[in-house]
Amino acid sequence: MIRFTLTRTRFVRLAPAFLLPALAACAQPGGVHSASGANSGPVTVGIVAINDFHGALEPPKAAVTASDGKGGTVAVPAGGAAWLASAVDTVRGKYTYSLTVSAGDMIGATQLSSALFLDEPAIGVMNRISVDYNAIGNHEFDRGVDELLRKQNGGCQQLTTLKPCRLEKFGGAKFTYLGANAVKPDGTTLFPATAIRTFGSGKRQVKVGIIGLTLEATADLSSREGLKGIRFADEADTINGQVPYLKAQGADAIVVLIHQGGYTKGEPGPDGCANLTGEIGPILDRLDPRVDVVVSGHTHWAYVCNYAQYNPAKPILLTSAGVQGLMVTDITLEIDPATDRVVAKRAHNVIVQSGGYTGRNGPVEPTAIYPQFAPRKDVQDYVGSYVDASKLEIQRPVGKLAGEVRRPGGDSSGDGGSLGNLITDAQLAATRSAGAQIALMNPFGIRAPHSIVPAADGSVTFGQIYAVQPFTNNLVTQTLTGAQLKEVLEQGLDDNQPKQRLSVSAGFAYSYDMTRPAGSRIVTMTLDGKPIDPAADYRVTTNSFLANGGDSFAGLARQRDAVIAPMTDVEALEAWLSTGGMRAVPGETRSSEAKR
Repeated sequence: MIRFTLTRTRFVRLAPAFLLPALAACAQPGGVHSASGANSGPVTVGIVAINDFHGALEPPKAAVTASDGKGGTVAVPAGGAAWLASAVDTVRGKYTYSLTVSAGDMIGATQLSSALFLDEPAIGVMNRISVDYNAIGNHEFDRGVDELLRKQNGGCQQLTTLKPCRLEKFGGAKFTYLGANAVKPDGTTLFPATAIRTFGSGKRQVKVGIIGLTLEATADLSSREGLKGIRFADEADTINGQVPYLKAQGADAIVVLIHQGGYTKGEPGPDGCANLTGEIGPILDRLDPRVDVVVSGHTHWAYVCNYAQYNPAKPILLTSAGVQGLMVTDITLEIDPATDRVVAKRAHNVIVQSGGYTGRNGPVEPTAIYPQFAPRKDVQDYVGSYVDASKLEIQRPVGKLAGEVRRPGGDSSGDGGSLGNLITDAQLAATRSAGAQIALMNPFGIRAPHSIVPAADGSVTFGQIYAVQPFTNNLVTQTLTGAQLKEVLEQGLDDNQPKQRLSVSAGFAYSYDMTRPAGSRIVTMTLDGKPIDPAADYRVTTNSFLANGGDSFAGLARQRDAVIAPMTDVEALEAWLSTGGMRAVPGETRSSEAKR
């Protein structure tokens, strides 16, 4: 029987700092502590795991909600690459044998200090942190397959509108990308499917097999023109096909890095697994029982689960460390070299506590309840060089706004709010010359910090607008019939994905009834107060991601009479804010529950 040691509540089960010895926050990269030297019993291997880093070079002004040890909660400021490096060093330093891994979206949707340089500094940070393996995620494909291959292999070939190697010659990732289900037209995989690492020697030798892959729906979440025919195979089938191969190579433990995940009850918490939902469950239910650990991602949720509580036949240790390096997962495997199997496994999420900051609701200060990590100087200096190089662009004023615009609810919300309204209005204005009458925006494409808060004089900077629209998608205007437009809106409310009510431009409005069956939930649609005619043609603008069927909006992939605008989505927003003086906040409700 495998023994699990897991936290059952939604808060980190870390002892308050005054009960712990001081952590070695400034440990050197790759530092190890010697084992006891025992020649019998299990061999311990540590897995240090992150996911969804999204190029968060600087502290993202975010907090982790954790237990205050008194029955309440405390907000712990967290994140920043230099602090993450120290946290990883500290966790890794507990183990004689360890691996450091990532479950995808290391790059893409990144901070401007990384994105302006094609995420080369995000790779540079991970090289310095000494990551061993990274599973590809959907955002790894944001700039296309060729640019992703450059991330692995290095070089300065210009493959996008941005020039590479502007601050340094880019040598590529020192870690290995894994992509077991990313299949090229010739049937081979874009990156290696698996890896195997050996620890110890002689009778004390153990092997850990690693499988890395992204979610099957990656093609729906990426720009199709950049994929070059890559298809993404079923996750469970892919994993199950690799397990016998790794076992034949002598793997004693099987660790899966998958860019797919779940959600737990209530707000995201560092540990615990109450009411797990999401796409990861059905995948785990189908897995070969020889899989020991699944490191997951994509949903930006944090959890530590003994999946046997949901399916007793699948005693899999499932983990996720949230998003943007706010946490790192400390996973311990105890492997019996005599029986070639894992006999115990446990995990918890370590909060990467960094410095305080002032947020929407006031200051968030460091707490003595949890260890605070010191920034690792080499990483801090490296990040600083890119931050300094990007400051002029980040701080450049682009226009004025009369008040805050927000996507309420953040990552878990399917509502674009006033920020979605602003974006669609800008895109409509930018494409009027192509005949645009309506613009649509997917709320899930509006990224953290999910708001634009102008300065006291109303000024807004390029860094602010880029943060909420970091993908630099082109704008596409195409013709849809009224019936096809309804189909697109229905796809946002169907039961095949997390629901999102498409944000729409001024003059267009719709209502819906979620008690109706999927496919018939849109009740009304009007343009300038007049009902939409199902048989009439309308010119509709979206970003190129949606126009390629992204986020499962297949109804937008028709592209009839498509016109591609000579500007990107973020350029359209800049143009909208830079004209007309002080822009009003478009706070009106454009999509609503139908009255009964």
